Amino acid sequence: MHKIVIAALLVGIALVGIAFTWRQVPVPIRKAPANKQSTELLVPQHARMLETHHYRIHYTGTLQQAELIGSAVEKLYAAYTSAFPPHGVTPPGKLTLVLYQDQAEFKQNNRSSPWAEAYYLRPACYAYFSHGPNPYHWMLHEATHQLAREVSGFRRNRWIEEGLASYFSTSKLDDAGLQLGVVDSHAYPIWWLSRYRLTGDAARDAAAEQFVPIQVLLTGLGGPHVDSSFNAYYVAAWSLTHFLFHHENGKYAPGYKQFLAQGAKPEDFTPLIGPVERVQAEWYRYLLELQRLH
Repeated sequence: MHKIVIAALLVGIALVGIAFTWRQVPVPIRKAPANKQSTELLVPQHARMLETHHYRIHYTGTLQQAELIGSAVEKLYAAYTSAFPPHGVTPPGKLTLVLYQDQAEFKQNNRSSPWAEAYYLRPACYAYFSHGPNPYHWMLHEATHQLAREVSGFRRNRWIEEGLASYFSTSKLDDAGLQLGVVDSHAYPIWWLSRYRLTGDAARDAAAEQFVPIQVLLTGLGGPHVDSSFNAYYVAAWSLTHFLFHHENGKYAPGYKQFLAQGAKPEDFTPLIGPVERVQAEWYRYLLELQRLH
């Protein structure tokens, strides 16, 4: 989340086939700048560095943890660039990640919102290693924001961008790679999906702040207050993205990709994807099915 973040737990599975190198990095601790837009890289003095083919990972925990995250982000990179080939974009050098050993160290160095568990502040993604059934999904979420900005060059639309990052970070990761669209129930915001009391009536659910309409996601206007319905926005953004990629064998996917490439402007939704009212009705039914399955 370009400065927006998520909480998550992750799974260390053994991933093979990627060669790693690491070395000590004598980078001094610097005071976080007052301006959150700063592009200053903040790396703890005691961090070591792991390099993969596309990433430079500064880490303070174990090499095994860094290798696990390195494997995951390389598979993300492969899946993302397969979905969005970087045509016409000059590829950057190695992308930068900062991986803290635990939550306490992350919180001590956090330059995003106080409640953040991870964030992307160019030029780096910042997260901490978490033990549990899915230790990569929040770094994958932030790394998707990084890829969108630094590899694709997508212009920002907050909830469309959050939906894309959530889509990649909630996809199942296995030895073969990131299985796009195969949902990992141990990732945020999937575990919130079952908590929404959807009635089958989209208008009623929107009034009850259980459902966030497309127009709200496109414009940021109207809808429930983000602070009180934070998880509802993420469920909506993720499920809309999943729908646009996969509904009826991906009939909306080409238009959706073009929509992203053109900046995700509200006025482009109808000509590139379809009338908002019709698409929303289809998406709402799709969301009900996702809730039933997960």
